Amino acid sequence: MPWRPLPRIAFAVAKYPFPASSPADLPLEIGDELYIIEQGAQDGSWFRGYLVAPPSLLAGLTSVKGQTLEARVFSGIFPRCCVEVREVLGDAGVDGNAQGSQTNGDSPTPDQINGDAFRRSSSSAHRSSIRRKISSSSVGPKGTAMNRDNSKAPAATKRPARTSSRASNHVNGQGLSRKLSHRSIASSQPRSSPRPFTPTSDGPRDPNAKRPQAPVPMLKIGDETPTSSSEPLVDEVASCLREWHSKNLHELLLNRRYSVLEKVSDLVNRLDLARRQLLHNVLTAQELAALREEIVWNLVGGNKMLSKEVIIRDPKQHGRLLTGEDSAIELTKLQSTMSLLDRPPVFQHDPINLYHLIVDVKAFTNNGLIAPTLSIYLSSRSPGESPKALTESFVIDLPTQEDFEQSASLGRFRTLFTDLTSNDIGDASRPGQDLCIVIKVQANQPLQRPSIASPLKPNYIDENGSVSRSTTSNHSSKNPAKGGRQSTMWAQKLGSVRTRTQHEPKNLQRPPTGDSSMVNGNRPTTQDSSRPMTQQGTQYVKRNVGVGIASIKQVFGHDTAGDGHIAIWTPTETSSESQSSMEDFDELVRDLVTSRSGAYVKSKAIDHVRLGFQSFASPDAHDLILKTPTLLQNVLPTPKIDFPGAPTKPRSDIYVTISEAFLPRQALLSHPQRGTVQISSSLELKNVQLTLEVRKKSGERVERCIFPGSNSPGQTAWRTSAVERGEGWNQMIKLAIPTADVPDAHLIMSIADAPGFPFALSWMPLWADEAFVKNGTHAPLLYLYDKMTSSSEKGRGAYLAFPWDSRGRYGNIKDETLTGPVATLKIQTELCSTHFSQDTILLGILRWKDQRGDQILDLLKRFAFVPEIEIVKLVSDVFDALFGILVENAGKDEFEDSIFNALVIVLGIVHDRRFNLGPFVDAYAETRFDHPFATPCLIRSYLRLLANPADPNKSRRVRATFKVGRQVLKFIVCARKRQEMKEAGIGANTQSTFKRDLKAIFYAFQTLMKDATPILIGSKTLVVQHMHTWLPELKGVFSEEEILDIATKFVESCSEVHSKLILYKLVLILNLTNEDLFSQGDIRQKICSLTSTWIEPYWGFNSDSNQWREQVRLCCSIVSKQANESPVDGFGYFKKAIHSYRSLLVSNEKKGDTLSLLFPTTYPFPSKSLSYPAEFDEALTELAGLLATLSRTPFGEHMDMSRPDCTDLLHDGLDVIISVLSGAAFPKSWLSLYILHHRSSLQILETLFDFMISECIPSPDDAGDFYTELWNKYFLTLLTLVRGDVLALETFPEQKRRAVWKIAGDVREQGAVLLKRSWEAIGWEATLDEQTRYGLSRLGGFQVQYVPSLVAPILELCLSVHEGLRNVAVRILQAMIVSEWILNEDLSVIQAEMVDCLEMLFQSKNMGESLVQKMFVNELLDLFEPLARIPGDPMWQAIKEMIATIDELLELLAAVHSPDITEALRILNTLQLMNFLKDMQKVDIFIRYVHQLAEVQAKLNNKTEAGLALRLHADQYTWESTNVRPLTDPIYPEQSSFERKEQLYFEMINYLEEGEAWDSALTNYRELANQYEHTHYDFAKLARTQRSMAKIHETIARGHWQLPRYFRVTYHGLGFPSSLRGKEFIYEGEPSERQSAFTDRMRQLHPSAQIVPKDEVEDLEGQYLQITPVSPYRDLEHPIYQQPKVAQSTRDFVTASKPYRFAVTSKRHSPSSGVHNQWVEKTLYTTKESFPTILRRSEVVAVHVVRLSPLQTAVERTTRKTSELSAIERKITNGDESPFPTLTDTIMSSADPSSAASVAQYRQLLPITPEEGDEDGDEPVLSPLQNALHIALLEHVSMLKHCLSQYVRPDHVHTRAFLTDNLNETFGHELAFLAPNSAPAPDPPSFLYSPPQPFAGFSTSTTPALTNNVSPTSPQQPPDARPSPLSRLSLNFLKTSPQGVPKTNGSASGPSAPSDDGSSSVNLSQGRNNSIHNSATADTTAPHGESEGSERPMTPHSGKSGRLKKRLSSLGIGRNTSAREKPKPKVDGMSGVAEE
Repeated sequence: MPWRPLPRIAFAVAKYPFPASSPADLPLEIGDELYIIEQGAQDGSWFRGYLVAPPSLLAGLTSVKGQTLEARVFSGIFPRCCVEVREVLGDAGVDGNAQGSQTNGDSPTPDQINGDAFRRSSSSAHRSSIRRKISSSSVGPKGTAMNRDNSKAPAATKRPARTSSRASNHVNGQGLSRKLSHRSIASSQPRSSPRPFTPTSDGPRDPNAKRPQAPVPMLKIGDETPTSSSEPLVDEVASCLREWHSKNLHELLLNRRYSVLEKVSDLVNRLDLARRQLLHNVLTAQELAALREEIVWNLVGGNKMLSKEVIIRDPKQHGRLLTGEDSAIELTKLQSTMSLLDRPPVFQHDPINLYHLIVDVKAFTNNGLIAPTLSIYLSSRSPGESPKALTESFVIDLPTQEDFEQSASLGRFRTLFTDLTSNDIGDASRPGQDLCIVIKVQANQPLQRPSIASPLKPNYIDENGSVSRSTTSNHSSKNPAKGGRQSTMWAQKLGSVRTRTQHEPKNLQRPPTGDSSMVNGNRPTTQDSSRPMTQQGTQYVKRNVGVGIASIKQVFGHDTAGDGHIAIWTPTETSSESQSSMEDFDELVRDLVTSRSGAYVKSKAIDHVRLGFQSFASPDAHDLILKTPTLLQNVLPTPKIDFPGAPTKPRSDIYVTISEAFLPRQALLSHPQRGTVQISSSLELKNVQLTLEVRKKSGERVERCIFPGSNSPGQTAWRTSAVERGEGWNQMIKLAIPTADVPDAHLIMSIADAPGFPFALSWMPLWADEAFVKNGTHAPLLYLYDKMTSSSEKGRGAYLAFPWDSRGRYGNIKDETLTGPVATLKIQTELCSTHFSQDTILLGILRWKDQRGDQILDLLKRFAFVPEIEIVKLVSDVFDALFGILVENAGKDEFEDSIFNALVIVLGIVHDRRFNLGPFVDAYAETRFDHPFATPCLIRSYLRLLANPADPNKSRRVRATFKVGRQVLKFIVCARKRQEMKEAGIGANTQSTFKRDLKAIFYAFQTLMKDATPILIGSKTLVVQHMHTWLPELKGVFSEEEILDIATKFVESCSEVHSKLILYKLVLILNLTNEDLFSQGDIRQKICSLTSTWIEPYWGFNSDSNQWREQVRLCCSIVSKQANESPVDGFGYFKKAIHSYRSLLVSNEKKGDTLSLLFPTTYPFPSKSLSYPAEFDEALTELAGLLATLSRTPFGEHMDMSRPDCTDLLHDGLDVIISVLSGAAFPKSWLSLYILHHRSSLQILETLFDFMISECIPSPDDAGDFYTELWNKYFLTLLTLVRGDVLALETFPEQKRRAVWKIAGDVREQGAVLLKRSWEAIGWEATLDEQTRYGLSRLGGFQVQYVPSLVAPILELCLSVHEGLRNVAVRILQAMIVSEWILNEDLSVIQAEMVDCLEMLFQSKNMGESLVQKMFVNELLDLFEPLARIPGDPMWQAIKEMIATIDELLELLAAVHSPDITEALRILNTLQLMNFLKDMQKVDIFIRYVHQLAEVQAKLNNKTEAGLALRLHADQYTWESTNVRPLTDPIYPEQSSFERKEQLYFEMINYLEEGEAWDSALTNYRELANQYEHTHYDFAKLARTQRSMAKIHETIARGHWQLPRYFRVTYHGLGFPSSLRGKEFIYEGEPSERQSAFTDRMRQLHPSAQIVPKDEVEDLEGQYLQITPVSPYRDLEHPIYQQPKVAQSTRDFVTASKPYRFAVTSKRHSPSSGVHNQWVEKTLYTTKESFPTILRRSEVVAVHVVRLSPLQTAVERTTRKTSELSAIERKITNGDESPFPTLTDTIMSSADPSSAASVAQYRQLLPITPEEGDEDGDEPVLSPLQNALHIALLEHVSMLKHCLSQYVRPDHVHTRAFLTDNLNETFGHELAFLAPNSAPAPDPPSFLYSPPQPFAGFSTSTTPALTNNVSPTSPQQPPDARPSPLSRLSLNFLKTSPQGVPKTNGSASGPSAPSDDGSSSVNLSQGRNNSIHNSATADTTAPHGESEGSERPMTPHSGKSGRLKKRLSSLGIGRNTSAREKPKPKVDGMSGVAEE
């Protein structure tokens, strides 16, 4: 089958890779997006199409800054089997309907669209894309470097015969088409089986026919993958990453922002990983929620970092992008937080959440430790305090390294530390609080043997078994000791332990016991501790190895996860050992383990442990584990020691910390008989261990109640680690004793020096004084362990009869000053129990039934002193006791009031965030509370309290009661409900009484609010703050109507509140609008109606204040709750919101560095600190969001034009819309919100239009009542909205384009419809004739009021890419043109407005050249086509002229503002535009461009041109004193015309002086001076002007300036535009610019041009340039040539200023017959303007060829030679001595009497002066040219004398003498003329003007001319014969032979001043004695001048002996030469190149 085009473009995705095997193939990778346009091969198995690939970063190297890189597009053929066709794209038809946009099955019919107008559909199948043009720039084949993954793809069929060459193109974003395609996906059928394609034709295409233009692929809007509905973030992340890649990545690289690039790279990796996690769908719901929130905030962070624009996606809605259909309030809140914060706001002291931390041991290093154990726990440290254990310990027995890795992978070494509060983790309220993790390391170590061996007694058991060895228990000695909290000892004493190898016998590794695997069914166990075992003769004990600590406070933030290395430290004996290793030392280690030397080192046995952390926030740890099974499966919780809040589950844990044993050397053990006994001196106490058991008084052990760690099994006997004397254990254990056994339990402890027998014992009761022992430190006495103390009687130990503690001055802590060195223990206890209390007052109340009445009252009075934690632990029992006492003593006021106060105290704990008691109280009241007869008691107490709230004795109690008012009412209501149940059984009913009493309480509140007593301010505030929490408690008693009545009366009682109470009142109203309180429909309507009345006084128009602003914000929060409800007063709220916005807009509140969260519901407002000041106003943003919400309500139904303020409201409303759209309420970078407000503003305008069309358009008879200003503001607002840049989605990158489309849809299309309706609404019905002529149904009427005021914004819409908007705008412009013509028959006003608008648009929006800009021109002409068919219609002629003008203006503006041109072209285009504007009399625009041009020239350092540009502005004014209006751009105040022009002249002259344009500056000064002297008579300014002019003249006279160089440039070739093609220009260069540098500059200006020589270019394709240097032409008849003694710099200035004619020598005739026959032919170029010019160029308008006469040639050359000498002399005067050789050669060339090149030869052209004594001889009369020659010779001689004065150094003496003699010889007459009083010249007068004779032997032949830059040589002279420079000669050369005299017949020159044709002399080696120059090539190394080597005058006497020869012969100078043949005169044509 031949290739056939598909009926519609198909979109496909590659599902298999396809490697290219031929140039026509298109290589594919999996996932490539393809657009298929043709199908081929026999069975249609091949496709041809485009592949859209991501942009290349290489394209960013040449991209415009800020421009998005476009996608790369490749074309080619590929197999059909490798792709999956997803959908078929239907192109929009002319009517806007998508044609054929269906693929599989039936899909919904797309809505009718216009342009890019998309209609949203509820079906997610609709997709859209934007068509873009493809530029012709090729990128290159895609398959050259693509080694694809060769996955097995289906075999491709045979490739079709006809193949398509593959091209690669860039997508050009500027050429966006208006037509959009719709795509549909049928969800009912699988996408893998699309409907077969059918080509458009079965017949083959004509191969000779022109191939149709291929369709182009499309960039998409809103494309979504199949996962978009369930996981929108998948598409959002992909879109965002593509945008960053194409828009930002290359800019970061080019700008070398590597730090930002690194952040972006990390962010991209995280987003890509998160996106894959979403696609894999293996996370739990909680993990997914956390991941979505992280993705959303990462997207926000990336956008803020790269583009500053924030797009809102809601994490709570799976990351879906919020659109215009969502709540504007929620979008506003999210926008503010995401734009200003880096993470979601988290407020501390959250009473609901608790924090949990999972800790996972991931790695450790074991260097020889035996059976190491890790104890991990959390500790809290306050500033200035030691760390305090916060949790239980998690104990791990570390296996071997191999076993550890396997077990760690299974998660066996991790735990979850639970129930941490915000105070524990150190939140913002406790910044000094620190949370640390502590690791204690223990290991088995050999016993430390005593220095003197002592016999070891075996342990024994008395007959009662009071003390027994642990071997009798189930935990045998095979298990070494394990501990919970254990201290660390130095590991340096390990000796052989550290040197043990891994080959140690395995039997040293203790196997677990059989009964330790499971405890309580699921608790993993650790091995039990026991006596040291004996293995191979070595005994071991568990010792502390080291300790590590690290702060983990930072881990608790946003579910953070991470790893950490914790170093293990151990004490050392020597401080020097630790100095090098304490760099990472944490000082907290000192608090955990003491060092005698104060030094620590890292443990060598285990130097660090690596832990993994992850934090969680959840109110319940058990629920967290259930909700996170993936991460927390089988994890073991480690609980906190204390209650995190109010306990909800029963718990009874006793924590005992064994700190240390006080056993000094002289310690005394207690004994019941002997008092005290000294410890045996034989005990060295190097292995001190304590064994602990829990027993009852009967001696019975409490089995398995000791838990060293959270994962440890219960133990009956527990043993500590081994320590030395003076060291501490610091080990904590948990006692889990049955509740019934606690009062009878005690601790029994024995101490032994292992492996010896116990030498001491101690005991401690757990119950004392009918309560559990106090928490804190205890000091039990140590008794001597002997038969007496260890004995028992019937199982009861004898020790129970002994005192157990050492009481001193400091309570339970022993006081050594009283007791002496009595041995004791240091133990801390802490009770964490819901069953026991440690407070006697509370225990007394709980046992109230056992107390008398007066005792109960006493206890109640002291109830306030009970610790809160004691109440919390037993809160249920406390409530039961209090209510029991209350009911028992009902009717007794004292009891009732005391109980009420106690109840308030208990309820007050509810507000303590430490306990979170509120839910428990509610649950107790609803489920457990059972005291029905407490109701009247509580009410009576409450009323008595409220009877006199101002009483100082009661005010504190009143405020405390108000704080817990909700709980009090809850108890009252719950008691009433139970009372009703009781009454139902006996038939009583006291409901009415109860209601009356409750209403009395609320009436008391109302009375309180009306009381103006100042002392009640606090009570009133509390009532208002808490009233909304009290009313819901009445629901079970009162109906909603009754509750609303109570609430209404209370709010009305607050009508007179002031200050902050107003804010609390508004918060109350806000809470009353809660739907949960008033849910019934009629009640909701009432509350909505009441709300509008309640808040009415607190917002609207008012003087701005901080309080007023806060009131407005709360009102916005209130209205936002009701905005979507039907009975809401939309108009009233709209009015108030508008007025409030207008009031607050004026204030401009100072920005702060704090964000107050929007739409607050509490006061004070919650806020978050910012890292930078906020650039928005919260109140204005909230009002704007409220207006957006109200835009969806029909608020216009209640508007009434009869109301006097309605018109003002419309004006204010339109102003507010403009303000919001302009970014006054919030930054425009808040993209989602900004786009949303465009949509909502359009909805408001539609509502206002519906009202205005019915109320604001009078009948034609009442046309005077038309609201012109209102409608004008309405149209301006609507036009501002629809032309907003944020709606131009065709210019946006992908992510922003998706956001704009999804949020707002096609606002421009909707706006176009509204604009059309609005415009037609104010027009009148057109007549039938008008409808026929113009095609307009409504015309004129009130429309004429807005011509020309609305022409500019309408014209801007005409330039829009949006077709629907542009069509409407063109129609309106047509109506304006017709109306203007009908009224005035003149379109100049509209044309002027169009010119102004277009210029302003291009100026402000940087619009480049585009086809769309001119599209409206043709569309406008098409609308007037009926007029074009009428011959000679004047309106049509006027329209054509106007359109032609606009078309020309568009071309000029596009050329000026094109981004792809150089500054030189931009300046040229700007001048053309300025000329156009000047012709159009657009003076203001013209002036603005003048100053812009001046600024550009000044930045380019073209100061002269900047001054000339300002002259264009100055010429607009006269020197009169009439006032001229002020200017804003540039800024000039209102002033007189003279002042304005004078100011411009000053600026102009300043630029001209900086650019050394002296002549132009002097011209301006003279004009000013003339005005000062003759018109304004301001002699002070005149004097300043004259002084400035004098300074310029002085500068000119000194010669401190340089003349610029000039070049002729000719443009050839068809590649140049007609404005340049075939034309010649003179360009001004820099004074020192060489021709090569100027040529390079022209190449930059015309990169495509070629530089070619003359006569080698024809009018061919391409661009060709000819560049030749030229010089200003000097007029030899200028009067300055007739004046002697004129400074050379002055002469150069006068003759070369303001040049407009330029010359180049084309021919030169220098015959040997003498100077009478020589001539020079020059080509003169006359320019259009004289220089300097603004463009530094001028067009050549005339070319002439002139021939200089011999006299002119002589004057020109003599003057030029003088300039050369002047230039050299100036360099030497400035300190440069290098030109001395050149100066000597130049002087010798002129002063040598024998030189034919000397200008002295030109005397022949002057008449001969009569000799002396000749009386008949008259002085000859000289012609002007002869006189000029005479003066030139005198000037030349004078310059020679001046140059000779520079020879002042000693080595110059001889040279100067020689040159002086030659000068006197050659120019004697001139010297005599210059010095008439000096001695006469030696030569007679008759010879003065006779030609000087050369030396006898000198030849008169000339050297051939220089041709083609090759130095020729004379046939008689060898090529290498060079004269010696005269600078090396002194008078010694006179003694040499004649042959030693150097040749001086050549002209030598260095840098010289320019001549009239730009020529200057060259080096001596170039062309000496040349008679004819065939071609003088420019030497750009010299700044000025031309080659003059062959220009010396020739005389008939050349070669003969002269007078000079005779004089030199007397000095012995001379040589014999043969006569040479005189050359024939020859004239050659010149090349037209200036000689230099």
